[in-house]
Amino acid sequence: MTTEPARRGSLREEQKRLTKARIVETARTLFETQGYSDVRVDDIAAAVGCSRATFYLHFPSKGEVLRAIAQEGTLASVRDFYADLDRVLTIGSRESFADWMTRAIDWFFTNKDMLPAWDEATALEPEFRAVAREGIMTLADSMPAYLARWPEHRRDEARLRIELLVAQLERFFTRWAMQGTIDVSAAQAATVLTDVWFPALQAPT
Repeated sequence: MTTEPARRGSLREEQKRLTKARIVETARTLFETQGYSDVRVDDIAAAVGCSRATFYLHFPSKGEVLRAIAQEGTLASVRDFYADLDRVLTIGSRESFADWMTRAIDWFFTNKDMLPAWDEATALEPEFRAVAREGIMTLADSMPAYLARWPEHRRDEARLRIELLVAQLERFFTRWAMQGTIDVSAAQAATVLTDVWFPALQAPT
């Protein structure tokens, strides 16, 4: 039989979980609409309806909230995308790769409101640079079949190619969809990016 103290303890834990989730969800909305640097801990706490003390019970800083957003949401979906790229490159079909590239551009559209906040945090928070670097490195870990096709002494090169793909996609999307300095349709972009990256990601025979 469940005792009353145990029930109260489980209710407290559930309340803590819900409060933490609300902090993460609210902070994401604020980061998307106001950027990273302009949002203060007080702003997040006020929007959640909790005190600063409650915020700090769950997160030591707003940077840690952004880390949670990445680990629990954005980064997880990116890893899934690159795991799918592993499958596509195993198939070896240019058509499948072009389809993946189109879906990658769509992913950026879905998450574009968070990109300025990531850039600000990476520039302002030294510890977040490590998080961003770790995130990019784990994308290569999502592609074990691709890495296995490279000779062991060239695995670092294979990882670098994946990291350069990530960097170019991010930079292209920023200049194209957010700054408007590249004038091209999504279909044209996917075609040219496929022309560049499909051969560049082929493992040596």
